[in-house]
Amino acid sequence: MNIIDLSLPIDEKAFEVHKVEIERVTHKAGVEKFNRLIMSRTLLGRIKYLLGQRILKKQDLPDEEFLSLEIVHSPVHIGTHLDYSFHYGSRSEGRAAKTADEIPLEYCYQNGVKLDFRHKKAASTINSKDVGDALGKINYQLKPLDIVLFYTGSDKLYGTPKYFSDYPGVDISAIDYLLDRGIRIFGVDTMGIDRPYKFMLKEFLEKKESGFLYPAHFYGRKREFIHIERLANLEKLPDYGFKVICFPVRIKQTGAAWSRVVAILGGE
Repeated sequence: MNIIDLSLPIDEKAFEVHKVEIERVTHKAGVEKFNRLIMSRTLLGRIKYLLGQRILKKQDLPDEEFLSLEIVHSPVHIGTHLDYSFHYGSRSEGRAAKTADEIPLEYCYQNGVKLDFRHKKAASTINSKDVGDALGKINYQLKPLDIVLFYTGSDKLYGTPKYFSDYPGVDISAIDYLLDRGIRIFGVDTMGIDRPYKFMLKEFLEKKESGFLYPAHFYGRKREFIHIERLANLEKLPDYGFKVICFPVRIKQTGAAWSRVVAILGGE
């Protein structure tokens, strides 16, 4: 059995549009943080702490070290993640939109198929004909609940500004093509399923038509679907014959959730 990591990290040092911070409390600093947190629970404890008293000293610990602690301040759309209906709008298919903690887990462990779209340019979209042609090239017929992965190679730009500007989007017709064949989850190795901001905003400002803004995302208000953004390492996969695991982290009432997406090749 071979396990391939298809995920990008949450990295505060990588170029991002949204602010990401990771507070890293070291083993040495953890001693002082423990004292501050525990002693600050009462007024008397706070006073004693300010006066320099400590209930735990580094000498009391093995190697004079406490436990490390990392505190992540990040949008749920940083790193590899699953988007669900609530991200697209408050309602989907005429009912209240569902949040990421409501994603059915049975959808998240299914057969995978990789479609090669490396020829698509940044300003273009992947449409239904592109999907049909890609399936024809690998002689594969989609089955209900397959997890379809769109391979563009854009993950190699991660960490640079080009990651946010040089990738193709997904056309609504491609989403319909997948949903009509029983697909519940599809994924992309780009930062989003819509074209880069610079193309959408340029056309919107020129024509003043809202249809140019996030059409693929907003389509989730009409038809319910789940998609994975920020996949990586799809070049390591065969066209099909592998399993995809993409269980979302259980965060209450969010439109997206992080996932350590992996592919499994071969038997156990």
